This record gives sequence, C-alpha cells and structure tokens, in this order.
Amino acid sequence: KEASSPSLGKDRADTVIIGGGCVGVSLAYHLAKAGLKDVVLLEKSELTAGSTWHAAGLTTYFHPGINLKKIHAYSIKLYEKLEEETGQPVGFHQPGSIRIASTPTRVDEFKYQMTRAGWHSTEQYLITPEKVQELFPLLNMDKVLAGLYNPGDGHIDPYSLTMALAAGARKYGAQLNYPVQVTNLNSRSDGTWEVETPLGIIQAKRVVNAAGFWAREIGKMIGLQHPLIPVHHQYVVTSTIPEVKALKTELPVIRDLEGSYYLRQERDGLLFGPYESEEKMKLQESWVTNGVPPGFGKELFESDLDRIMEHIEAAMEMVPVLKKADIVNTIAGPITYSPDILPMVGPHQGVRNYWVAIGFGYGIIHAGGMGKYLSDWILEGEPPFDLIEVDPNRYGKWTTTEYTAAKARESYGFNNIVGYPKEERFAGRPTERTSGLYNLLKSKCSMGFHAGWEQPHWFYKPGDETGYKPSFRRTNWFDPVGREYKQVMEKVGVIDLSPFGKFKVKGTDSVKLLDHLFANVVPKVGSTNISHMLTPRGKVYAELTVSQLYPGEFMLVTGSASELHDLRWIEEKITRGGYKVEIENMTDEMGVLSVAGPYARQVLQKLTNEDLSDASFKFLQCRHLKLSNIAVTAIRISYTGELGWELYHRKQDSVPLYSAIMEAGQKEGIDDFGTYALNTLRLEKGFRAWGAEMNCDTNPLEAGLEYFVKLNKAADFTGKQALKQIKEKGLKRRLVYLTLDTDNVDPEGNESVWHNGKARAIVIGNTTSGCFSYGAQQSLAFAYVPMELSKVGQKLEVELLGKNYPATIIQEPLVLTEPTRMRLQRKGESPKM
Repeated sequence: KEASSPSLGKDRADTVIIGGGCVGVSLAYHLAKAGLKDVVLLEKSELTAGSTWHAAGLTTYFHPGINLKKIHAYSIKLYEKLEEETGQPVGFHQPGSIRIASTPTRVDEFKYQMTRAGWHSTEQYLITPEKVQELFPLLNMDKVLAGLYNPGDGHIDPYSLTMALAAGARKYGAQLNYPVQVTNLNSRSDGTWEVETPLGIIQAKRVVNAAGFWAREIGKMIGLQHPLIPVHHQYVVTSTIPEVKALKTELPVIRDLEGSYYLRQERDGLLFGPYESEEKMKLQESWVTNGVPPGFGKELFESDLDRIMEHIEAAMEMVPVLKKADIVNTIAGPITYSPDILPMVGPHQGVRNYWVAIGFGYGIIHAGGMGKYLSDWILEGEPPFDLIEVDPNRYGKWTTTEYTAAKARESYGFNNIVGYPKEERFAGRPTERTSGLYNLLKSKCSMGFHAGWEQPHWFYKPGDETGYKPSFRRTNWFDPVGREYKQVMEKVGVIDLSPFGKFKVKGTDSVKLLDHLFANVVPKVGSTNISHMLTPRGKVYAELTVSQLYPGEFMLVTGSASELHDLRWIEEKITRGGYKVEIENMTDEMGVLSVAGPYARQVLQKLTNEDLSDASFKFLQCRHLKLSNIAVTAIRISYTGELGWELYHRKQDSVPLYSAIMEAGQKEGIDDFGTYALNTLRLEKGFRAWGAEMNCDTNPLEAGLEYFVKLNKAADFTGKQALKQIKEKGLKRRLVYLTLDTDNVDPEGNESVWHNGKARAIVIGNTTSGCFSYGAQQSLAFAYVPMELSKVGQKLEVELLGKNYPATIIQEPLVLTEPTRMRLQRKGESPKM
C-alpha cells in the first residue's frame, strides 16, 4: 500500500476531480496523458475506497446499447496494455464470457443483439450448446439452448487497476492528493470554482464530481439533487473445488440470465453474484435521507444469504460442482445506481464548468472508456461520439427521491431481463411531469415514457388486445397503429406532443445568437424553420424548430429527450459569446396538440375567425390566434407530413382545447393517434429523426440535410468551417432509403446491413430507424451505406433475428408531403401519394 500525503500541493488547477475511485483516477490519467497541465484529484480517504475496492471486476465487450459498446471496447484495450505502460500489474484475466439462453425468447434476444453488434468491431458469436459445453465443461446442459460468446471478456483486479491508472496519471503530471476532503464548492462570477478543503482553497477552471456514493453530497453543495441511490450487491466466493482445480485453462465467465447471476473462476474456486428481484433487493435509503455515514470508506454491509437463496440454488443447478463447495467469503457492498442503471457523464445544465462522472453501476468496465470520453470532451469542446443515454441532463426536477428509489429497485431487479425493442418499464410512473391530457387519455391508450412524461404510443378500440405486450416480432399494436395511420392519411387525427422541449429566446442579440448557433438562416417574423446546431467538428448536436413570433422573440422546440441537452449547449454559447439575450425554459408550462390530416383545416376553421386557408396561413408560418376562445400559438407544420398545425398553449388549457377540437371534428370522423403511427408517417415522408438518422456521430451532409444547411450565409455558424472541409473532401457514406421484404418482423434501427460482394457477404453499414409502411404494405428503413453502394436500385440485405432479408434502395420519399402534393397539383402534375 502506498503512503498518502495529505497536502494540496498547489492552490490553482485547471481541473479538480473529486473522488479517487477507478473512474476519477481514469479521468486524471487520460487528461494528464493528453497533455493537460494542472490536473488535481482529491480523495477524502484513500484511492479505491467506496465501491471500487470490493467490486467483482467483471469486464465485457457486450452491451445492448450501441455506442456504449465503444466504451467497453476501449476499456478492455486499455487494460490489456496498462501493465506494460505503467509497470504495475493489473491482474487481468481474459477467458471470454458466455451469456446463456435457456428459453426460446432468449435465443431471439441473442439474434437481435447479434445484428446490433454486427456493424461494430467487437467480436461476438451466437454459439451452439455443444460449443458452450466445450468452453465450460462443468455446466449442466439440460436447459441450455444457445450461448452468446464474447472472446476477450473476463475480469480484472479493481484495486490493481486503479493503482496502475494512478501511477500513469502521476507519470504524466497529474496530482493525486489524499486524504483531502472537499468541504464546499463556490462558483465565481467568471465561471471558475473555489474548492474548499481543510487544507485550504484551490481555484479551478472546472470541477468534475466523480465521488461515487458521495456524489449526492457534493451535488448538494451547489444546490443539485443528483438522482443516485446506493444498492446492496452481494457476491459469494467458494473454497477450492477439485473439478475447477483440475482444469487446464480458466473457465469463461458465465451469465445465467434466467437465474439472474454471473459466475466466474476465482483461483481454484468459483465466485458468483446474483441480482435479486426488485421485491427482495435492498437499497441503502438512509444514506439518501440522512447522508452517507462520515467514516464510511472501506467498510461493507452485513451479508444476507437468505435474500439470494433462490439464485444460489439456480447456480447449483446450472453448475452442479457448487453443491459440494464451501462458501468462504460473502461480500456485501454499496454500488451507486442512477434510476436507469446508466451512469451520468458530462457537463451539467444550469451550472457552469461543473461536470459529473457518477452513478456507475458497472464502474470497472466503464472506467477506462468513460475516462477517455470525458477527457476528449473537456479538451475538445464536444463529445467524441454520441452518448446521450448517459447525459446527466436526461434527468430533471421530476426525478424525485421516491422516483429514484423505485427505479433503482426495478433496474437492479431487471439486470438480466429480456431486452425487447420498444421496451417500457413501469416503476415510479407516472412522475409529477404529466401533460394536461394525461388523466383524460390514460385509460384509452398504451402510454410510453419520455423524459418523465407519459405520451400515448397507440390507442385502444373495442376488440383490441390492450396493454404492453413486448415482442421481437409484430405484436398487439401492429393493427391498431395501421388504423391510426389510415385515420391521419384519410381523415384527421389529434396527438399530444406536450413533452416537446420548448424555449423562449428574446433580447437585443437574439437574431445574432441564433444566426451563430444554427446552420440554417434565421426565420422571418411569423415564420418557422427546421434548424440544426452543429458541433465545431460539424456533427449534428441537435435539431430544433425555430419560430420568430415577434421581432427578436423566438420559440425553439426540440424533442423531449434532448430538452436540457440542448438548453445547456445554448446557455453555454450565450455565456461564452456574451450575447444579450434571455432564454426561458417553457417546457413544463406549455402544452402542445397537433391536428393533422386532410380535414385538419376544416375542423380548426370551425373554432376561429382567423382565415386558415392555404393562401392566408401558409406552410411554415406561425401566428397567435384563438381557438374556441383559447389562446394558442399555431404553427403550420406537422411531423406526419400531412396538412396540419401544432398548437402551443398553456398547460391548463389542454383539456378544453382538446375537447373543443374533438367536438368540432365529429362530422369529419376525428380521432386520436399516437407516436407509433407518427413514426410510420414521418418515415414514409423521408423525414429524419434526431438521435437516429443524425446525432453527434453524423454530419448533416451524409444525413441528407443539405437543404437546412446554408453554407453561403454570412454568419460564421458553429461547425461551418468543418463542414466546408467535409464537403471538399467528399463523403464516405450516406443515408439511403430502403424497402425490405420481411415476414413477421420489421426493422427498427441499428441492424446490420449486408452486401453480397464478389467473395462473400459482408456487413457494410447499419439501419438507423425503420417500421412497417402501411401505405406500401412492406417494411421501410433508413440506413448508412458506403457511397459506392448508395445508388437507387442497389440490392442489399438487412439482418433481422438471425435472418438476412432482401432490401432495395429506393428514391425517397415513399409518400410526398402534403405541401409538395399541393404544389404539383397547382402545376397540373399528378403527385404520387
């Protein structure tokens, strides 16, 4: 054990990292290695205290997400060469790992995961029971149907790993000081921080909270309530088992998903750790209400084998040699959970230069990759790739302590449940963040969760099989969504879009600010456009609709999931550029209803004296008017691509407005529709979606967004120079539009796209989103493919549930938008529907 030195060393730092677990130390290592001077890490007791030292140390390439696979892969590659780089042994074992399928649904899940992994560099194989047995000869094969195998997986010693990262951090010039407790944080008017400790104050450009289960206490110092809660996780270590000792090579790690535990070799015995159900699992709630006990550092909880007995029995059945083994050690320690198990990593909205790397339920496998990811973001001003799923700003005021506790229970208990597409989880719902229509609609539809909101996915009619019935194939919503699609295409439909993020921007510099923020021109007064915020490297950070309501006063609208993600970016630009503007977040006060379909005008015209005719209220115009005496801001725009308006109003007016519209549309046969039908309608029109077709991994040119990017406008908008270079160099890939011939399964995004080359079929790209087109009666998808394979008519294949289905690139869109159809009709051409 190394000697610690409780000193500050310096009173100024570029970056102060609070917390010396593997995540904080990894960040210090990466920042220092990248050449950042004055990196200081403060740890209140000793390195690895908290959750790192007692972790089971599992490392895996597997992750059901997309870019989190990159984090896992980077960590493993780093750990492989850390000993050579730092001279510190890390105890890294790489016997591979196998996830075990013992039900047919699980086999489907593995096939689903294979197509999601196919376009990544990670090695992953679906293997037969025979292969599983060959790799893990001590398994009872009665229930094993298949395995998902990742070579290179394994486990590492968390203490040694942290010490190696610490040695590397020091080698590159970072200071690691402990025991030094941070007692307070003061933000100064210039955006810098005073970090108070018993040994004095450090002035820092930025602060990174990496304090593990102490992260809440650090957050409270600056008025933030981070939604984190410690859970009790237990794992059990056995004495020597003769059958294990006799093996020539180390056993792969297994994850018995139905039994809900992991199991690996530990010397000549076995170690296994279960995830018990949400009813049985234990939270350390007192730490949330009363704070963490001041001295808690390398302590453990009382073990409780009764709580995990059914998992121990499942493990004994799967690995019979366990029956004769003695338990020599039970470790029960705290692991910090966020509501959805994913960590919170990045800059925090509402506080300048305060970053977090907290809520790591799997800190060991994430430490390396997240240290690099965060270091790159800090040094380059933008994330190296898209990881909005770990954005700390996905949570907000609605994530109460009760919500966090209910979700952490569920997330822990659901560690090994089947991961279906379009998954919904119901604990902690509804939150306090509901739309004005929630009580009116909740019994009539299947609701989905979006950033704290409940939003209708699809509506019930007599004879429908109601409720949430997840599946890898078409399920109970398939026909009802077709019905809603027809409703909007042939009559008129209403959808609740209240979850949209909505901001008001005004002030003397508002036009100047938006001209610099967005790649599109600033819309004129009374007009709306679609605009994109780009990163300095020319990636698509966000897509918003921008409306100039009055001279210099704008409304900005974004998707529910990117509300605070986008607000933080805009606020940072305002501060850095010294713009004289005010920005107000109106998301919770404002409701939004959209009315769309051929009869939309006819229905709304009954409720107002304002002329809604095409000549008077054109596409992409916005104005204030009264509908049934309720004040609304109406924008003639619809994500359905049909004739429609979005109606922005006070949340308390949602019910009267909705009722008036439904009443007025009786004769036209008006009805509700949900977000699943909306998605189908937008895909048929070839509309892109942020987070799918475009994000921080894509530039707007390859995404086919040239129409919205004005490279010739005078303002030097963020990303403009990078885009000019991208355009000059030429694109390597581009977004294409595919039809697929499938059976009972549809694409939904992130599937592998194959091409039959000269020698063999290879994966050449990936889908970004997809659905069944009720208009064309076949599946439809967007996909990224290399330029040379992007021509209309090109034959490709898309892998769905272990089978490659024929796909053809077609001219987009499948269905022309209503404004385009009208324009062609006026010219006397017959538009394609």
